[in-house]
Amino acid sequence: MKYEVVDTQIDAQISPVGRMEVLSRAEAARLSSHDQRGLHEIFRNCALAVLNCGNGIDDAKELLERYHSFEIDIIQRSRGIKLDIRGAPASAFVDGTMIRGIQEHLFTVLRDVIYASTEIDVGSSEAITDAVFHILRNAGIMKPTLQPNMVVCWGGHSISREEYDYTKLVGYQLGLRGLDICTGCGPGAMKGPMKGATISHAKQRIPNARYLGFTEPGIIAAESPNPIVNELVILPDVEKRLEAFVRAGHGFIVFPGGVGTAEEILYVLGILLHPDNAKLPFPLVFTGPRSAAEYFRQIDRFIGQTLGEEAQRRYKIIVDDPVAVAREMQAGIADVRAYRKETQDAYYFNWSLRVEHEFQRPFRATHERMRKLSLHKNQPRHLLAANLRRAFSGVVAGNVKADGIREIEKHGSFEIQGDPEILQPMDALLASFVAQGRMKLPGKVYNPCYRIVAETV
Repeated sequence: MKYEVVDTQIDAQISPVGRMEVLSRAEAARLSSHDQRGLHEIFRNCALAVLNCGNGIDDAKELLERYHSFEIDIIQRSRGIKLDIRGAPASAFVDGTMIRGIQEHLFTVLRDVIYASTEIDVGSSEAITDAVFHILRNAGIMKPTLQPNMVVCWGGHSISREEYDYTKLVGYQLGLRGLDICTGCGPGAMKGPMKGATISHAKQRIPNARYLGFTEPGIIAAESPNPIVNELVILPDVEKRLEAFVRAGHGFIVFPGGVGTAEEILYVLGILLHPDNAKLPFPLVFTGPRSAAEYFRQIDRFIGQTLGEEAQRRYKIIVDDPVAVAREMQAGIADVRAYRKETQDAYYFNWSLRVEHEFQRPFRATHERMRKLSLHKNQPRHLLAANLRRAFSGVVAGNVKADGIREIEKHGSFEIQGDPEILQPMDALLASFVAQGRMKLPGKVYNPCYRIVAETV
């Protein structure tokens, strides 16, 4: 590896580590084209986010501006490829050598960006599910011989130290029971469970523990993959990322978080509220330390006021008890295994789960689309959940995604319209996130990217 330090940035040439060692000439040409909004830009931005691991930037626009001179190109050789990197964050290197986990993640980005751009069909709901399956299979995620043991953990990337320590305790208890971890791959509640599980996996002498991380190009800069992740997948958009979670996971834990965590909650509840999924075992637990009890009361109140008691019955709230959480997951996953064995469904991919097109269509937040969201009670509850999910997704975009931030800078705050009985609970929940500092990194003043506009009769 050749390298040169330039201030706090490094230039280097990097070889593959056990993955994506060769490219076709056509693939290399597409990745090398510097057209705006093209494949190279997606690859460059995702690569920069991976190299930014451990730095405190959760704003995609700020990251791109700070490292505006960063560039990455393909060097084609007869015996394989190299990556020519210029202006990379120095924190990705130790004495001039790239950290091994970051190097692996870098070539994972190359693998997934290339595959998603050439190999998937998204013409129908079934085709989108197949696309998610193919992306995960191409990434080597499918393990047909393994028993169900994958726990998906959601939660905020900017949580308090007490909440972070609690996620480690839960991860530790999960690992003691031989359960693996899948998260959004970033810091905070995504890193904590993995960190806790590494200790208990070591104690139990589990040699091949799995730490899955699912991300997508729009969010990866705000949630750079943490170094514990040993199986990283970059999905094309947030909707396919969310579907990957519910297809690959066997049990689900939600820790305290902000608007992105609320989006994930609404996504999974919307799917579970579909009549076809009513009898499907799907262990779902909300948990945090004692100090987070009020946070979950607010979440539970919001769900009850908008989606009703049926939605509230689909999850269990456990406060300040990591052992109880782990036991609940273990028992719930046993039910999942029994159900899939009875129905002859795969252990490694939840084919039985019905995911409608409303939950699969990519939603790019613009002012017009945010204003037109159907936030009314006179619709099936699962469709209301889908639209609420889009509203929260728009707030995420306005907070941390480069395109969303530019949209806000150009046109001002998003306007969210709908029935007062929907918007008032939503406004109260968002206000509580702001008051608790759950929208941005601690120490930053939050400037709202949204405005609630209740419709009048």
